[in-house]
Amino acid sequence: MTATPEYARPVRLPRRSRQGVVMGMDPWQLAFLAVAALIVLVCVNRFGPLGLLYGAPLYLGFGVTALTSIHGVSTPRMAGLWLMKQARQAVGATTHTFRPERPRLVGTLNLPGVRASIQLWEENGVAAVYNPHDRSVSVIAELEVQGFLMQDLAERFDLAEQFDRVLGPFTQRPGIKRVTLQERTLPTTIRAAREHYDTVRRVHILDPDSPVAHNYEEVMDRSERFEVAHRNYLILTLDLVALGAQLKALGGGKDAIIALAQIEGGNLADALTSAKITVHRWLSPRDVTALGRLAFDPEFAATVQNRPDEVAGVDPAGIGPMFLDEPKHRNGIVVTDSGVHTTLWVHEWPRSDSPVGFLAPVVFARHPHTGEAITHILSIVLTPVPVSKALKRIRDEKKIWRGNEKLRAKRGADGSAADAADWRALEQQEQEITEGHGEFQYGAYLTVTAPDEEQLDQAVAGMRNALSRAGMEAQILYCQQAEALMVNALPVGLGMK
Repeated sequence: MTATPEYARPVRLPRRSRQGVVMGMDPWQLAFLAVAALIVLVCVNRFGPLGLLYGAPLYLGFGVTALTSIHGVSTPRMAGLWLMKQARQAVGATTHTFRPERPRLVGTLNLPGVRASIQLWEENGVAAVYNPHDRSVSVIAELEVQGFLMQDLAERFDLAEQFDRVLGPFTQRPGIKRVTLQERTLPTTIRAAREHYDTVRRVHILDPDSPVAHNYEEVMDRSERFEVAHRNYLILTLDLVALGAQLKALGGGKDAIIALAQIEGGNLADALTSAKITVHRWLSPRDVTALGRLAFDPEFAATVQNRPDEVAGVDPAGIGPMFLDEPKHRNGIVVTDSGVHTTLWVHEWPRSDSPVGFLAPVVFARHPHTGEAITHILSIVLTPVPVSKALKRIRDEKKIWRGNEKLRAKRGADGSAADAADWRALEQQEQEITEGHGEFQYGAYLTVTAPDEEQLDQAVAGMRNALSRAGMEAQILYCQQAEALMVNALPVGLGMK
């Protein structure tokens, strides 16, 4: 009997619990049920048995609302999100327009809301992104793994295992607030191919009017629209409150924060190098700004990408959108300078066995009609969880599971296969933590971009097909599109709660 090679073992991600607070219900649903029960109590005490009839429109409304859902989200929670959007709409907070000549405070950026106070600092050509609201600083590395999907299974497994050893220690030490893995796909130019062709033509003195030259230029022109760039980034976000002692040892203040960011960035680069992952470059403030600019204004991509190295990137003054709007009657999109965007939250990961590299269909997703690559940004936000907190969470979720099981037994209802799978997942997570594996709380966000709403609908359909092939499922973050876009478009280590 031949043993299965270790690298041939597939990937299976931990199951997300469906137990909720009680019987799979979230706090919003429980609050509505409590209000319904309170209405029944008041009506019965005030009017006697007839109170059940008088109060029926109210308590039935709250009760039915608590037990239904909209777009996969509980109706009470969706109602709260919708009301918050209406309030923001009423005060004009859903539209942002940049006023170039308006006086601005030093250190603020052209970003909507409180994110305008984010500061871009530079030291030796490397950007340190300081966020004063949560007292954090981030450094951004562009990663380079040559031909990952073209390598055989053993090499893929080895790379994935090595990368796991890079991420694992982050859960064992304080000060790591967040780690964000980001993949960006956007149309690009064939500038390198055109420059090479011009060089060859000059060296070999080729006739530019010859049929061969015309045919070659026509081929380049036709292939231009199919050229896409896939870029991978890792954003390391440090908690300055937890690292207060180190900052004090470095002298405190802005210089200490920058020095700490450089030290941690160097440690991360060494760990990645040992894992056979190359840090192609550390992003400068102009590079960070360029990523934000291209996300908000995709038609600006060719201008940025064709700039020579000495003026590469975009000035930080242009990091944000010139125009941003959440349409009043469209809760699933947000409009910026030259793009329309929809951001989805990935809430289901593969439950069956999946190979290393299962995200390939998402990375290379294409429009179902035109076959062009879908412009998108995929971010996986990882928040390290200390071992003690991880074990406490598992104990609490086990108590909830046992409580739900007792309630089901009292009602004479048998547990489902999904409930049994939740228990097995908790047991597996507890065993892995006790064996020394770290735990991350994770969330994944996928922003799809297109020139207009019609093409956006097609792009989202194509992306949903790609997600299904990868064994994943996502839902649109209704009434939260502007905030979700900021999390993905700005590579500064933001997250959503």
